[in-house]
Amino acid sequence: MLVNLSLGTLMISVTVVIHTFGLIGITYAMGRITALFRNRQHRSRILAMNTVVLGVFGVLTAEIWFWAMCYHLIGFTGSFADALYFATITFSTVGYGDIVPPEEWRMLAALEGINGFLLIGWSTAYLVTAGIRVGPFRSGEHF
Repeated sequence: MLVNLSLGTLMISVTVVIHTFGLIGITYAMGRITALFRNRQHRSRILAMNTVVLGVFGVLTAEIWFWAMCYHLIGFTGSFADALYFATITFSTVGYGDIVPPEEWRMLAALEGINGFLLIGWSTAYLVTAGIRVGPFRSGEHF
């Protein structure tokens, strides 16, 4: 159990760092795009939001791949493809149940689910904020 909690804490800490720097990078890119297309405000908003969505998707994908590498390195599954699939359905909290974690790694998988839930929630909050700040939505005007 201690190994699960220690490894899970390390994985969560690293994914939070990845997420933080990823969102900082996305914010920087969004600012550059809106400045570049300042005269075409409607186009810059659409392009900025597209950048945000694809950027967030990329950050979440990197975090899932990080979990999959961890699973593969500890021998959690037979192949990297299975580890990636398991990491994706666990991080997204879908949890089909067709791949079940070995008994000694159940707590680690549970921690990944909580990690994914929190980071996807953080991403959602970021998308809403970006949509109000530079996107096509205005507070009070659209909701």
